[in-house]
Formats: sequence, structure tokens, C-alpha cells
Amino acid sequence: MLTLEKKKRGGSAARLTQRQFPEAAGRVSVRDKLLLKEVSELNDNLPSTCKINFPDANKLHFFCLMVTPEEGYYLGGKFEFEVNVPESYNMVPPKVKCLTRIWHPNIAETGEICLSLLRQHSMDGTGWAPTRTLKDVVWGLNSLFTDLLNFDDPLNIDAAEHHLRDKEDFQNKVQEFIRRYSR
Repeated sequence: MLTLEKKKRGGSAARLTQRQFPEAAGRVSVRDKLLLKEVSELNDNLPSTCKINFPDANKLHFFCLMVTPEEGYYLGGKFEFEVNVPESYNMVPPKVKCLTRIWHPNIAETGEICLSLLRQHSMDGTGWAPTRTLKDVVWGLNSLFTDLLNFDDPLNIDAAEHHLRDKEDFQNKVQEFIRRYSR
């Protein structure tokens, strides 16, 4: 597989590809060019509660984000997100999934996430736009544990209703999920 790093270096795999597919010679996608810049900037502006891991350093379009909240209901938890940046990025948002099971009004137990900036089309006008970056995504995911925690427009209705019914029991269930799934 021809990786981004090999394309940049013009290694033997790139030369082989040039012979097989001359029209693809030296091409780096718009996504990959943007990712080179954005990942560099992201590393310099990462929230203290976040860590990024690239399983394959040559594939900047796929990484894992670990969020470790320092306050609120989710204090003490470690929540892992998988971020996959599609080829049509920055015209479409990255695909993000929470890999850690969690009791959260904006994250389903199956990992789907309700965060307006991850929506291609948003009713409130805060959805994805080509001017957004990975930094916005990371900061948005981090904020789901603090100021963007939204009980009024939930994805996980059971969690939101649980919070409305009994905040103390909601906190207990959150902590139970942290003990069982996020350490």
C-alpha cells in the first residue's frame, strides 16, 4: 500500500506506482495535504485532557483520541474515540465513534455521537463547514464532558431522562460505567 509518508519521500513504492499509474505520479490528495498541516497544529494546541495516537504514522486520516476529563460527572474516566477522515475531507466531517461504553446523553452506548459540528447538515447552522478543522473536532469531543454536555437535545434519551429524574443516581450510573468500561 502506498502511504502518505512514502508519497512525500518519493520512495520505491511511489516510483513503482508512477510506472503502473503515471497519471497518479506524485499526487497527494487535498485531504492528505490538509492533514499534514492540521495534525501539526493540533499537536501544538491539544487540550490537556486529550491524547492522540496514530496506529500507523503514515495514515494521518485514522487516529484514536483519548479524553480524560478533569471535572464533572465523568471525572476519573478515560474515553477513547476513533476518528476516520474520509477522502472528501474537508467538504465532509470526519467519522467519529466512541469506543468506550459510556452513560452519556449525547453518546449512545453503541458509540454514535451527537455533536453538531460532526453533522454535514445541521438545523442550527453549527454543523460541519469546510472552514472547520480537526482541532475543532477534538475540542468539541473534549467539551462533551463539560460545557457541551446537553440534556435538552439527547441522543441517549434514557440517560437524559435519568438525569432529569434523579441526578444522584445518574452520577452513580456514570461512575459504574467508568469502573466497568473506561479504565
